[in-house]
Amino acid sequence: MKTETRMLNGQKFFIRSWGDPGLPSLLMLHGFPEYGGAWADLAPLLAQDFHCIAPDQRGYGQSWSPPEVGDYAASALVDDMAALIGQIGGPLTVLGHDWGASIAYGLAIFRPDLVTRLIIMNGVHPIPFQREIAAGGAQSEASQYIHALRTEGSEDRLAANNFTGLLAAFSAKMDMSWLTADKQAEYLAEWARPGRLKSMIHWYRASPLQVATPGKPLTNPPTFPLEQMQVRCPHLLIWGNGDTALLPASTKNLEDVAPDLTRITIADADHWLHHQKPAQVAQAILNWQP
Repeated sequence: MKTETRMLNGQKFFIRSWGDPGLPSLLMLHGFPEYGGAWADLAPLLAQDFHCIAPDQRGYGQSWSPPEVGDYAASALVDDMAALIGQIGGPLTVLGHDWGASIAYGLAIFRPDLVTRLIIMNGVHPIPFQREIAAGGAQSEASQYIHALRTEGSEDRLAANNFTGLLAAFSAKMDMSWLTADKQAEYLAEWARPGRLKSMIHWYRASPLQVATPGKPLTNPPTFPLEQMQVRCPHLLIWGNGDTALLPASTKNLEDVAPDLTRITIADADHWLHHQKPAQVAQAILNWQP
């Protein structure tokens, strides 16, 4: 693994990479509450075919972490990664997990000139996800944690007692056998950087998505224009079927916005499939020939 700091749109971003820079580039975008180092299980298995590039995204790890909620609008987060692709050379394949999937979708939708192929791992497109979290059903219930994260001071509560609350949220109803003592120490070190947990949570606060109370569907949820939200490149969706935070219904009818879609399910994995089953995930990516 190599590390470097790049200036993107005038700000510093910390980037890890694996593999030969002469190979095709694969941009790997982490989610919450991870950082670029979260790809250390998967990236080496892909490095035979790809130059894997994993930034700490805005507000995370050692990258630029501005203080205001408005600094985390999706358009700004997508612009960060568009700038990175411009420097490393594109178009390229983009892989996103969790919140990283949102930025990967944003790139594929709004900067299709930069993305040749899109790979999403347990992440959601905003149209089917907003539909499900607005319905007041199972996905609304599973997403109530979003309300908790958005409340003022949530970062202080989660950070108390050496991040006990965040660790509990991170592992709720999930298989965390992959989180060894050494890896946990690495995560704790990243979360403990000044202001980082607050800026990480700002991604939730800045999002326009609205979550219904269970049993009470939203009467006027946000809407997104179907035609303008299309993924026109080949798209691979890899899904850990034990995920309790993102339910399969949140990808129902994804083909309406991603007509060139391939779905692969990883058995005995959940939201953290890239840690739990890295070999199977890698094989799915390397075998995909759209």
